[in-house]
Amino acid sequence: MNTRRHFLTKLAVTIGTPTLLASHVFGQAPPPPAKLEEADPMAVALGYKDSGSKVDAVKYPQYKPEQKCNGCALYLGKPGDASSPCSAFGGKLVNSAGWCMVFAKKPEPAK
Repeated sequence: MNTRRHFLTKLAVTIGTPTLLASHVFGQAPPPPAKLEEADPMAVALGYKDSGSKVDAVKYPQYKPEQKCNGCALYLGKPGDASSPCSAFGGKLVNSAGWCMVFAKKPEPAK
């Protein structure tokens, strides 16, 4: 026979367990982003190179030496960062001196 106390205990467990699990799952910091490797299929498709000096200018005629990841609008880092996530590569870390064919110059800051 179920009693009121038994019912309240079951109710507390039923409500409390998902709450505890959710706080445990969502309370953890996300893992750091992975570094983009030049051999990654997406990197190969977009011509990504860790260093602009390794870009084949014949294969990528749009390449200009002053184009670097840290000057791209898709680069999510700050000016002094050595590497940072890139939105073109799903948030994987790219080298600030790198280059790929989707380079889009950052807009000038408003004055």
